[in-house]
Amino acid sequence: MPLIEPLPEDHNPDLVDLIQFFRGPLGTVPNSVLTMQRRPAIARAFTELNKAVMANHGRVTAEQKRLIGYLASHTAGCHYCEAHTILAAERFGATPERLADIWSYGTSLHFTVAERAAFDFAIAAASVPNAVTPAIAAALRAHWTEDEIVEILGVVAMFGFLNRWNDSMGTTLEPIGIAAGEKNLAREGWDVGKHV
Repeated sequence: MPLIEPLPEDHNPDLVDLIQFFRGPLGTVPNSVLTMQRRPAIARAFTELNKAVMANHGRVTAEQKRLIGYLASHTAGCHYCEAHTILAAERFGATPERLADIWSYGTSLHFTVAERAAFDFAIAAASVPNAVTPAIAAALRAHWTEDEIVEILGVVAMFGFLNRWNDSMGTTLEPIGIAAGEKNLAREGWDVGKHV
């Protein structure tokens, strides 16, 4: 049971159009954002942050950003965000092979050396305490520009906020997220946990 129940999508007429943004990447408006509506400025700021972080300005693709978000969320232990990010990765073109190999990305032929560096960084940056070492940073800089590194860390940092929000709130996971988690993550031990 969630700590705070989400409000209906049409609760705040000033937010209705803005929060529909999430239907594109997720196919639904997340309960986390519906809960944020209790403080409209938070819902608005978070939605704008999400739009800015997930916009594509360079080589970091929409699919890669969702996989980075997945790895960061898994590191933080947030089952809600794991399901959302794997759902969005699939919606943005992740192949079944890439989804199946995400945890063997270090040796999988389905990922590039540049992606491996970004994924290593995402896991280290999402760890508590932070585990970014000079070697991890150097590998990241060897494959990505400074602007792209800002995009990559933006994803990790945004999901850090969401991981704390959803785990602390016990946000109820939407049916589409449960289905994505069961389809793509159950073999790694994922379950809906507290997000029922």
